[in-house]
Amino acid sequence: MAERSFVQEVEKLRLGAGEEFSGEGILAITKALLQCGVGYVGGYQGAPISHLMDVLADAQDILGELGVHFEASASEATATAMLAASVHYPIRGAATFKSTVGTNVASDALANLASGGVTGGALIIVGEDYGEGSSIMQERSHAFAMKSQVWLLDPRPNLPSIVKAVEDGFELSEASNTPVMLQVRIRCCHVHGSFTAKDNKRPAMTVADALEKPRRDTGRIVLPPASFIHEKEKIAKRWPAAVDFIRSRRINEFFGPDLAKVGIVCQGGMYNSVMRALERIGLADIYGETEVPIYVLNAVYPLIDDEFLGFCEGKDAVLVVEEGQPNYIEQAFGNMLHKAGRDTRVVGKEYLPVAGEYTGQVMLDGLTAFLREAAPHMLPVQIRAPNKQDDSNEISDLAAIVPGRPPGFCTGCPERPIFAATKLVEQELGQHHIASDIGCHLFSIMPPFELGATTMGYGLGPASASAFNSPDAKRRSISFVGDGGFWHNGLTSSIGNAVFNKNDGVIVIVDNFYSAATGGQDILSSRASNKTKSTKHPITEAVKGMGVKWVRHLERTYDVGKMRDTLREALTTEESGPKVIVASSECMLNRQRREKPLVANAIKGGERVVKPKFGVDEDICTGDHACMRLSGCPSLSVKSLDDPLRDDPVAHIDQTCVGCGNCGEVADAAVLCPSFYRADVVHNPGKWDQLLEKMRRKFIGFMQRRRESRRLTFADA
Repeated sequence: MAERSFVQEVEKLRLGAGEEFSGEGILAITKALLQCGVGYVGGYQGAPISHLMDVLADAQDILGELGVHFEASASEATATAMLAASVHYPIRGAATFKSTVGTNVASDALANLASGGVTGGALIIVGEDYGEGSSIMQERSHAFAMKSQVWLLDPRPNLPSIVKAVEDGFELSEASNTPVMLQVRIRCCHVHGSFTAKDNKRPAMTVADALEKPRRDTGRIVLPPASFIHEKEKIAKRWPAAVDFIRSRRINEFFGPDLAKVGIVCQGGMYNSVMRALERIGLADIYGETEVPIYVLNAVYPLIDDEFLGFCEGKDAVLVVEEGQPNYIEQAFGNMLHKAGRDTRVVGKEYLPVAGEYTGQVMLDGLTAFLREAAPHMLPVQIRAPNKQDDSNEISDLAAIVPGRPPGFCTGCPERPIFAATKLVEQELGQHHIASDIGCHLFSIMPPFELGATTMGYGLGPASASAFNSPDAKRRSISFVGDGGFWHNGLTSSIGNAVFNKNDGVIVIVDNFYSAATGGQDILSSRASNKTKSTKHPITEAVKGMGVKWVRHLERTYDVGKMRDTLREALTTEESGPKVIVASSECMLNRQRREKPLVANAIKGGERVVKPKFGVDEDICTGDHACMRLSGCPSLSVKSLDDPLRDDPVAHIDQTCVGCGNCGEVADAAVLCPSFYRADVVHNPGKWDQLLEKMRRKFIGFMQRRRESRRLTFADA
């Protein structure tokens, strides 16, 4: 169950020629694929591109009507390898995934695809996840385009430009027999706007048609001596064809006056930020009119020499707005000017940060600094000189004032009790080397758990602990991997590797029924029925099939005591070989998305519904807060009492509680205190419920009066 449904929005994909299409960038990309006659699409989810996979999944009826094949691929490598259908056949294919983790995984398939080249258009839509808000290591797709010699488009973030980039990408691929990467940042994926639609096209040749008339050309297969010929072909034939196409189709754009002493060159994805900065400076308006010439690179690889040199004509300095490091574009342009013997100065990282996301403020500061030095006459008088403010008026650094907010598990997350159990085991057996993995479970490295030493890649948690398989070791390593990572890469790279090398470590597979961290997409082991995919394949069976002998399955992770005991057994057993624990409980976010509407409708319809509510008895709670140190649940907070004799705040469970019971389980397993209680809230109670409630109230009232009477008796004595 994906976190967002596009069932209603995908109906817009049926719009025909001349109709106005309005919506999100992700949806526009899908519409553009259909308008271009795409024959097949594959991909793997990951921000900021996850929703594209969700859109395609929800649009399967429309895709089927057009004869378009769609697959949710097992990995980014699978998605890229799928583009092999365009090598011999004139079928347009597309793959989509998150960068740069996706391009890292896909690089082998990408290199082979680029070597042999393609006949049909092959488009790789890469969700560029770069910047301060990213969830991954900081790298750029640009290096992969250069390495494998595939062309890289980076469109301006508006719907008409995005749609045009998809069309240009397919045509560029076919014109140069080369795969094309389309880079879309988060601003591009989620920008809203409109464009004039075209009719959807049924592919001229479908994959079913291709199977009826198979083709082969040994010259396209990556095997010596053909592989060397491919390399020569890239430079002698494909590159010139790409340059001619980009130039003749005017893929790159020019804005502003023809003559000026300075200019700005920017990646297409940076255009909106550049224009906003110029508007704030006073050199552009909201309609896109600018007083500073701008050369927009909608195609950032390959670069077009004569376009750039023509732009530099008569200019003293040009600022290159290139997000990330190394500054490939700036270096290339500097080399062009040097070879041409030009005096124009190319600058970039002198005024803009060497690394990091170019936010609005970063862009404003960088462009202002560049213009102050290179063209101060263009600036309004009030900002020609740097502001010299009194120290007393300086804005304080928020990072030094606002407390840090580390990422953590959601309320009711079934992964939290797994790590609470791990802390309890370490308290008993001592600290262990713990290898982490990509996914929600990586939050365990943060407080309150602070577990985990490394993370090497999706599904590679157990593999990253393989070096600790020493015959002399007296202690076993622990590694974690999620169900998404397990099916993506972990089954062979981690589990198979551990079996083959007789690794003696403990592997915990966190099974929350979905690829939860990327938005709740179904995977092989999902428990839900999926009309287009095969699910309900147990992880335990796959693990045993790889040769693991010691396997334990916990169906309910919230049982902290059982989780602790199973971990202890795995760490102390005399049995050799990998010890695998599959810890299963459904992702609470997905569960709530499914159950909340059902419960609300049931209550509205007058049905009897019982909902658990957890709380803390303020009279019993001692206020030591040990429960929080082993839970960290956002709904578990503190509350100050009115009692003047009790200064310390007590534990408190707020209204965001989803009733998972983890706090009470932790308190019980850690032998903390009996202050946690559970109460069942009954909606639409029946006569029996009402009778029980009256009896309970009478009994509780009697006990309270009795206690108060005894207290007064002792007080008088």
